[in-house]
Amino acid sequence: MRTAIPSVARKAAFALTVSAVLVTTACTGQSSSGAEDDASKETTINFWHAWSADSEVKAVKTLVAGFEKAHPNIHVNVVGNMTDDKINQALRTGGGKAPDVISSFTTNNVGKFCSSGALVDLNPLFKKSGVDPEKTFPAAMNEYTQFDGDRCAVPLLGDAYGLYYNKTAFEKAGITSPPKTWSQFEADAKKLTITQGSTYKQLGFMPNYHGWETTTEHYLGQFSPTYFDSSGKSNVAKDPAFKAAFTLQKKLVGDLGGYQKLEKFRATLGDEWGPKHPFQTGQVAMQLDGEWRLGMAVDAKPGFEIGVAPLPVPDDQADQYGKGYITGTIAGIAANSTKQNAAWEFVKYITTDTDAVVGFSNDIHNVPSTLAALKSPKLKYDPRFKTFLDIAANPNSSSSPASINGGVYLATIQNFGYDYESGKVTDLDKGLADAAQQIDTDIAQAK
Repeated sequence: MRTAIPSVARKAAFALTVSAVLVTTACTGQSSSGAEDDASKETTINFWHAWSADSEVKAVKTLVAGFEKAHPNIHVNVVGNMTDDKINQALRTGGGKAPDVISSFTTNNVGKFCSSGALVDLNPLFKKSGVDPEKTFPAAMNEYTQFDGDRCAVPLLGDAYGLYYNKTAFEKAGITSPPKTWSQFEADAKKLTITQGSTYKQLGFMPNYHGWETTTEHYLGQFSPTYFDSSGKSNVAKDPAFKAAFTLQKKLVGDLGGYQKLEKFRATLGDEWGPKHPFQTGQVAMQLDGEWRLGMAVDAKPGFEIGVAPLPVPDDQADQYGKGYITGTIAGIAANSTKQNAAWEFVKYITTDTDAVVGFSNDIHNVPSTLAALKSPKLKYDPRFKTFLDIAANPNSSSSPASINGGVYLATIQNFGYDYESGKVTDLDKGLADAAQQIDTDIAQAK
């Protein structure tokens, strides 16, 4: 596993901020591929991506080299370290230096990319190539790359969220296996918590929404909520999964000492990306996190054995244990590109060629994004990493659906979470209703 901070991982922390800032209002082209370029002739396409670390840039070069070897007439000009803001601007303005193919870390913006027409609908290209997305990609990844019938994006590696646990702390507490249900999780979190005066010597789990990856959408992935109804209206106040998730998290906050005490402790802990991450130092015994944390935790050389398991599920969904929250990188083709057929050959290769996906996954250390790649014997990984491969392949795993205004609805839910756990909002039903109304208003204004 790598020592550098994965860019896809960074996306998880900043996705909501980026989504709120990035605004796509102008229609940039027709969201269907009517390309007339001859992909068999000599041509050069521009590929913009967001990876920036040296190891990542090297991995992209290897990926592109494999494509150019298979398609010697198509040359790829690579431009890295591109944010969604820069990509969005280039897609709107076009021109010879603009991208033909883009890659984004922010799945939250798929709804914007699709509804604005910035990226072409790939459905006709998949059909023409004889590739069935539903049989090619894991269910959650297949879902988050389309919006309102428009498949304007395709998965390019992914992130899966699970539970890291301190095996040494488990043994000392007499816990023989990781929790599978929420009640077991709650009991273990309390058993693993050791107080020290007014603070903690060891906290079983940091439940607060301001914690490390403990966002509302990551929690909600275990409850399998339906974010919108069939008419596109927010389901936050109607689907009991939301009420259950907020209720159980709030109870855990109270059981572990209360919001104020937990926040005071959290303020003394290391940051998410440094070597002093509280799970790695042993200050927190269990951690909700993505697959990248394994390599970072191992490199930190903690004084305990690291365990990895799926995140527990609600007790009434015990038969779905093994699922988790899924997100990842996406790729797409610019609607104003004049080389869409050549661009499709590149996109098809990097996202559906099993060996290409496996090789890129091995180099980047993220989860492969095709069902075939997830089962490939060529994958190289720490045995514990298989937990995340299984979560990604689990048909019950889920993601946050695309929206016309990106991740604004997720920010609304997250902000409500902050207010509810802190006690600023005490009426859960009213708070969920208010959040739903705000989400519907924001979406209506974005149309």
